[in-house]
Amino acid sequence: MIILEQNNRIIVELLEQKFANAKEGGKPESVNVTFADFDGVLYKVSNPDGVKTRIILSISLKFYAELQQHGADDLLRKVYGQNMRATPEPGFNVTLEYDLTALPDNTLELVQKASALKRNCFASVFEKYFEFQETGQEGHKRAVINYREDETMYIEAKADRVTVIFSTVFKDADDVIIGKVFLQEFREGRKASQTAPAVLYSLGEPPLELKDLPGARVGDNVGYITFVLFPRHTNKKTRDNTIDLIHSFRDYLHYHIKCSKVYLHTRMRAKTTDFLKVLNRARPEVKGEKKTFHGKTFQTQ
Repeated sequence: MIILEQNNRIIVELLEQKFANAKEGGKPESVNVTFADFDGVLYKVSNPDGVKTRIILSISLKFYAELQQHGADDLLRKVYGQNMRATPEPGFNVTLEYDLTALPDNTLELVQKASALKRNCFASVFEKYFEFQETGQEGHKRAVINYREDETMYIEAKADRVTVIFSTVFKDADDVIIGKVFLQEFREGRKASQTAPAVLYSLGEPPLELKDLPGARVGDNVGYITFVLFPRHTNKKTRDNTIDLIHSFRDYLHYHIKCSKVYLHTRMRAKTTDFLKVLNRARPEVKGEKKTFHGKTFQTQ
């Protein structure tokens, strides 16, 4: 299975090109690129007020206000420092700015941080609840992040664990079946590795933790995936890797469902072609009828 990249590839390539050109003394060029990511996230890379020696990177998340309640602004200021604008570009939630005339010798870290902007926005809520667990704080209100129009992420901290629940909607009946098989493998994976988090899956009904929660969706095409993260997953040494993997789980799941369907369709078409070849070879020839090398028929006298 493929692990999706945590860093946005377009941002990496754009900034690497612009930074390399600036360090080599090349003439700065204008840039104005808008592109999308999973979960309806929108990015824009441009020059502020047409100044070619400065580049701004902006991100728009429909659910950013919910992340702000869990310290997203403070975390981003800590990660990006002076590169983070106090006032974002209009229409966006966060804006980073880079001066091409004052770049550090090693721009690799700068590019990696910039391309992980979406991940770092998500990280705020995980960092907060991992701290609650580490310090043994219980009773805090469950975090509810509506990361898509009809899908939600719930996070709750206990003294010995952090529970993360994703609700997801399967558009097709086939997706429900493939998703169930796929998630069954996650449950079986715990037998092979005792350090893996516990994974629970329910279809149609929310898990017990969300039974009394208003707004929890119910339906034959609604699935709930629960991750139970223990201290070995949330401690300071491993939490960055945990956040990298879990924040993009929904995208990871649906990406592999689509890949599975593509593989099945490819195999079906290949098998159909094989069956047609067999049938064509088994068709009896009409007496007096002959075929050319290219398959055309003609009558003999």
